[in-house]
Amino acid sequence: MKLLLRLNVSGLMTAVLITLLSTLFSEARAMRSSDDEKTPTAATRRSAVLRGRASWYGREHQGHRTSNGERFDRNKYTCAHKTLPFGTRLRVTNPETQKSVVVRVSDRGPFRHQRILDLSEIAARPLGIVQRGAVSVVAEVVPSDTPLGPADAPEDLASLTTDSLNTLTAITSILPGSAEATDVVVVPEPQPTFVVQAGTFGDARNAQAVQDKIKSLDSSLTVTVATGSKEGKPLNRVLVGSFQNKAEADKVRLQLQKWGIASLVRQGENM
Repeated sequence: MKLLLRLNVSGLMTAVLITLLSTLFSEARAMRSSDDEKTPTAATRRSAVLRGRASWYGREHQGHRTSNGERFDRNKYTCAHKTLPFGTRLRVTNPETQKSVVVRVSDRGPFRHQRILDLSEIAARPLGIVQRGAVSVVAEVVPSDTPLGPADAPEDLASLTTDSLNTLTAITSILPGSAEATDVVVVPEPQPTFVVQAGTFGDARNAQAVQDKIKSLDSSLTVTVATGSKEGKPLNRVLVGSFQNKAEADKVRLQLQKWGIASLVRQGENM
């Protein structure tokens, strides 16, 4: 009888011990899982953001080999960047029009005019880049399964456009181990120095009429009327765009000329 009681007590203690060990193991596993969730990952880190000027390339490069070995097609949503890994997808937005496209990095460049991206023609058109030669953009790295083509503008576009350099994240934070992208940081936008003057009028209504005509022909162009005076007489100058160099401004001037609007390129709005 005593032997049977001793065996029952021993079995009970063994069962209690097994239950206790199982509970401790489950809690440890839960704690480890919780710690893993708190560890920053590529998905939870803030997306890398770049700001700067973007240009485009099209028919003259059609069929040429890009830096990753494929043939350039101006009708595919691709872009060139100096260092981002090939295949990286970017949502590129024109803050002025709030139009966005998603493109894939397939080439290297641009290597002039302090620009951060060269977009294929089909990607550049909805952003107004084809019409103007180059525009200021905000570019974010997005997941690799993001569909290419036109996209919705980011909800936090205003903050992405105005954030200080110190608060925007370098690309290496979401592409760990990529030595190729270590120099990619937010690019401060250079100050534009050229405008296209599309007429000077004494009557503000005439200046307004030219402004409205240009906007109706191309809504992506920025058209303003600068007021002033000379020898006591009012002057209303119609100014189109703001450009980094004279070549960009000349493209717009020639387009205005095709529309029958005489214009000239000036360096600085106050000249």
